[in-house]
Amino acid sequence: MIEIKEVTKEFDGYKAIDNISINIVEGIVFGLLGTNGAGKSTLLRMMAGVYKPNMGEILIDGEPIYDNIKAKEKIFFVSDDAYFPPSGTAKDMVNYYKTVYRNFDEKFFYDMLDKFGLERDRALKTFSKGMKRQISILLGLAAKTKYLLCDETFDGLDPVMRQAIKSLFASELSDRDFTPIIASHNLRELEDICDNVGLLHKGDMVMAQEMDMLKCNIHKVQVVLQNPEDAERLYKTFDLVAGETRGSLITLTVNGNKSCIKRQLDEYDTVYAEILPVSLEEIFISEAKGEGYDVKKLILDK
Repeated sequence: MIEIKEVTKEFDGYKAIDNISINIVEGIVFGLLGTNGAGKSTLLRMMAGVYKPNMGEILIDGEPIYDNIKAKEKIFFVSDDAYFPPSGTAKDMVNYYKTVYRNFDEKFFYDMLDKFGLERDRALKTFSKGMKRQISILLGLAAKTKYLLCDETFDGLDPVMRQAIKSLFASELSDRDFTPIIASHNLRELEDICDNVGLLHKGDMVMAQEMDMLKCNIHKVQVVLQNPEDAERLYKTFDLVAGETRGSLITLTVNGNKSCIKRQLDEYDTVYAEILPVSLEEIFISEAKGEGYDVKKLILDK
């Protein structure tokens, strides 16, 4: 388990992370979401032991991560701007990481390299951004660490490659003790892979919850009423997040479980009524409004 306890990080008086507490349990995919500048990279670097918190502590399986080699052996950090030596090749990186991570799986790495069509002896500086990203992720998986921290993991990858990486994560989760933590500003990228999600905004953890629980408690309702004059009362019936009327179609995003929403709908004479699932983006819009945040600035990929 990764325990983040009342952690604050400041840079020149600016609070990049402001008193965050959260536990990330083992064996799940945890999505760390938020806009650019929300504090995701700073938090990941503290979890990797690169930065030291100004206040609070971060524990990896009960041990402090900062300045602790034993704890750091359990973590591989894939940075958004991964550094490779100017003349370095994939083979050079393997030789380096084998000295850092004792369980580094050289065979796994080269097998995946061949499947991805990447050359082991070619200078990495000649690779595209997406190819460098693939190399970074494959190195992280080959290190066989318990925790893999990924900053903007899918940035620069085409849709096919994104799905391939997600499949590799799923395979690792089923084969060994593995917990990936993925930071992204793009909600759609992570919706089909995350078990738990946390939303960062301006250094504050707005919310953190299981995906299934989130999706059970918010729904989209589409209704065409038999009596249009009932529309005003309909809006007041639900715990409303958002709503709009286009012609005769009323679309509401509401808090509540599906059975309760259905009972409330049954009180009305409807020509058409349907309860639909909502996207991760719509869920976060709901949470953001509850915190009084500017949703237009909070959600980038609308």
